[in-house]
Amino acid sequence: MSEQPLSPESPSSESPSSESPSPESPSSESPSSAPSSPTPPTRTGVAALSSGYQVVAAVALGLVAVVVCVHLAMVFLSVAPANTVTKQHGKAVGEWVYPEFEQNWKLFAPNPLQQNVAVQARAQVRTEDGDLRVTGWTDLSAQDGAAIDGNLVPSHTEQNEVRRAWDFFVATHGADNRSVGMRGALSEQYVRRIVVMRLYRSDAAGPAGVIERVQVRSRTTNVQPPPWSQEKISDKPVYRLLSWWSVSADEAAGGVR
Repeated sequence: MSEQPLSPESPSSESPSSESPSPESPSSESPSSAPSSPTPPTRTGVAALSSGYQVVAAVALGLVAVVVCVHLAMVFLSVAPANTVTKQHGKAVGEWVYPEFEQNWKLFAPNPLQQNVAVQARAQVRTEDGDLRVTGWTDLSAQDGAAIDGNLVPSHTEQNEVRRAWDFFVATHGADNRSVGMRGALSEQYVRRIVVMRLYRSDAAGPAGVIERVQVRSRTTNVQPPPWSQEKISDKPVYRLLSWWSVSADEAAGGVR
């Protein structure tokens, strides 16, 4: 009797162990492959503030931006050639810029300054006994130079206060020391107040003395050329002497000490 082949559908041909789950089978998915919810971004800066503080910060930043824009416009108008705006609002521009924000471009001039200018001052003092005496000349520029020499971080006042005040005066006065612009009186007041303050600080008036008048002069000397140069320049100082200025009551009482 001959053997008959088994059919494909025969139960004996099925092998459970030979079956493997298909890739799409749910049993092949692991819990770690499940999608996770995105982490919200961390807020920083102004965005981290509450809505109320964000409004305050926005207003403050807006005000700062407006002030910066106005300042830049004023400085630009102060150095720009004469135009319609400066003719109509020149006084407002000058009050905003001078003397603290005045621009000075001498450093970049084709012919830089080749002189040493020293500002000196003396005072007429009313003593405690009622007598008047005149002090000797005090070199304010030399005082600043001594304070700067050897100082790694000299103050802005020591470097620029007297120098810029004198430049301001010279720019607003002619060779006869008469004002040639709208800021002449302001420059005189500025120089006078600095001089009175410095003289009081150096005790030029004495323990109980009161400064009633001050006089200012400049001493200009040329910077000598190097030894290898054949250029000949005078080494004699040139003085520019101003008239006596009366000191106002608040200044004489020590309002600027």
